Amino acid sequence: MGTRLRIGIVGCGLVAQVMHLHYLRELPELYEIVALCDASPDLRDACAHDYNVHYTSGDWRDLLSKSLDAVFILTSGSHAPIAIAAAQAGLHILVEKPMCFSVHEGQAMIAAAERAQVTLMVAYNKRYDPAYRRFAEEVRDIPDIRLARVTTLEAPFVPYVAHYRLHRPTPLPHTVQAAFAADTAARIASTIGEVDPLSARAYHLVLLDSLVPEFNAVRGVLGEPDQLAFADLTEHGVTAVLRFGATQCVLNWVDLPGIARYAMEFAFYAPQSRLTLAFPSPFLRSAPTLLTREGGEPDTPRSWQTEEITAYDESFREELIHFHACVTSGSAPITSAADALHDIALCQSVIDVHRRRAPRDRPSAWTPYVTQG
Repeated sequence: MGTRLRIGIVGCGLVAQVMHLHYLRELPELYEIVALCDASPDLRDACAHDYNVHYTSGDWRDLLSKSLDAVFILTSGSHAPIAIAAAQAGLHILVEKPMCFSVHEGQAMIAAAERAQVTLMVAYNKRYDPAYRRFAEEVRDIPDIRLARVTTLEAPFVPYVAHYRLHRPTPLPHTVQAAFAADTAARIASTIGEVDPLSARAYHLVLLDSLVPEFNAVRGVLGEPDQLAFADLTEHGVTAVLRFGATQCVLNWVDLPGIARYAMEFAFYAPQSRLTLAFPSPFLRSAPTLLTREGGEPDTPRSWQTEEITAYDESFREELIHFHACVTSGSAPITSAADALHDIALCQSVIDVHRRRAPRDRPSAWTPYVTQG
């Protein structure tokens, strides 16, 4: 394996086109895109033309047989089958969030990567944002954090991507769509049981799709939660209350489709210091994340606030640089699969606490996979 990694990409949809392919092209000293795979012939052929890729396939199994160093798994649905097969083929793996649909799937992915001694990294871009890194450093120096507040205001994404030149797939045959949907439904049912439609939808489309990176970013600062004290699901929102020692973390996600004003904010409060991190839409290229500090002078009316732009470096690009460094050096990723699996466990715990209406201790805990027989 040379310094320049030969990669194959599975999934050529929105995530690939907006968040990965053009950054890969900007890093020619690190990456060469060798192969593309997508179930839509029109989509994979259009992307292959744009990025001068000579091999395409509709079956990821064919792609894994090519001369590659690594594979990027950017599809919808569970990533576990492709990741396990890629590891068995000796390929390093970058997998988009969520890494999988269940702790059991994730355990099998990690075991396969460990057996093959390949890198398995999860694409949590927030962890590579320079402003997030500064935020994490400053939080560690704040004593007596009494409240952490995580708020996500979900908004329509179409206005945020209209300026991109996007290729859209022609509809897949009904039988193919039905097979994908059935596989997803079966995997979710095996994970959280035959639950009510609201819980199943929230687990798949909100917790795994939207909130899992927020869980990861909180854990990246505070560590593992001691308790999930409360969780509630509604048709348009999720509320969860986590306890990290003496710090209470209240997480709110709400869908607000009428206004294209996405907002995602972390705010940590201590008696003499307040720190807020406000993320832009992930679809906006190189938009800065804002870090705000508040302080004051005890027993006086004096207070102050500063707002910092830490950098314009794009977190998705920084993530790709980190993956390359891990593969070529053999070092463990910041967002390793072992770390990310705590987020999947936490998603499962939210469903459990919502259904039982009872707290759960160590809600992000998981144990290594043990092969039977």
